[in-house]
Amino acid sequence: MTEHLSFHDRVTVEVTDGVADVRLDRPDKLNAMDGPLFDALVEAADTLAGDTSLRAVVLSGNGRAWCAGLDFSGFQAMAGAGDGATTSKLGQVAEGRITHHAQQAVWGWHELPVPVIAAVHGIAYGAGAQLAIGCDVRIMHPDVRFALLEIRWGITPDMTGTQLLPRLVGPDVAKELIWTGREVNGDEALRIGLATHVDDEPRQAALELARTIASKNPHAIRAGKRLVDAAAVGDLAAGFALEREEIGALIGTPNQVEAVTAFFEKRD
Repeated sequence: MTEHLSFHDRVTVEVTDGVADVRLDRPDKLNAMDGPLFDALVEAADTLAGDTSLRAVVLSGNGRAWCAGLDFSGFQAMAGAGDGATTSKLGQVAEGRITHHAQQAVWGWHELPVPVIAAVHGIAYGAGAQLAIGCDVRIMHPDVRFALLEIRWGITPDMTGTQLLPRLVGPDVAKELIWTGREVNGDEALRIGLATHVDDEPRQAALELARTIASKNPHAIRAGKRLVDAAAVGDLAAGFALEREEIGALIGTPNQVEAVTAFFEKRD
C-alpha cells in the first residue's frame, strides 16, 4: 500500500513499504525555494519524523534540477507587496528547536531517525546545496552543478551548511568552497567526499539503496545512524546560533550591498 501526501503544492511524499519517496515539486522554477517551499520542507520532515514504520527516505527534485537555491524574485515580490511575515518567519527560532525556520528546512531531514538519501541532479545552488549537505547520503549525477553561491551576495551559507559541510569534506575544502562559490561536478564531489556515489540515474540508485536499507533490521539501522551522528556532533546549537549572528551582521553592510549590486550588474 502506498500513502500519498502533499505539502503546500511544493513537496510530494509517497511512502511504500517503509520507503518515503520525497520530491521537491516546483519544476518550472528549478525547485527554487520560496516561502511555501520552506514551509513544505519543514512540515514534510516533521510529518515523517512521527512515522514509526518509516525505514528510509529518498529526497529528490522533479524536473531539470535538484534545487536552484533561493527564489529571489519571489521574495522580492513579497517584499514589494508588503508581505514581511514570510521573510520574518524564516529567521524565527521556534520553541524547542535549535534552528530558525530556514535552517530547519535542512536540519529537519538531517535529524530524521532513519537514513535520508539525496538524489541530486542538475543544479544544486546555495540553499539547494545546503539541503543536499544535510542528508545522510548523496548520490549525484556526473554533470551536477553544485555550488555554495552565498558569497556572490556578500554573505555566508546560513542554513546549517557551515556546520555540516566540514564533516564531509574537511574544514579546508569547506572554507574554499564557501569563500569562492565555485561549481563542483559529480566527479569532483565524489573525490572530495561531498558525494557518496555518482550515478547516471541518481534517483533510481537512491531508491534501490533505500529499499536495501529498508530490508534490514530497522532498530539496528536507527541505532547506527544515532551512533555515527553522535560521534560527529559538536555543539550544534551554538554553531547554528553563530550562523544566525554572522549573517545578521553581514546583511545590509556596504560591502554586502555592493556585492548584490555587482551581481545584478554582472560585474565580477
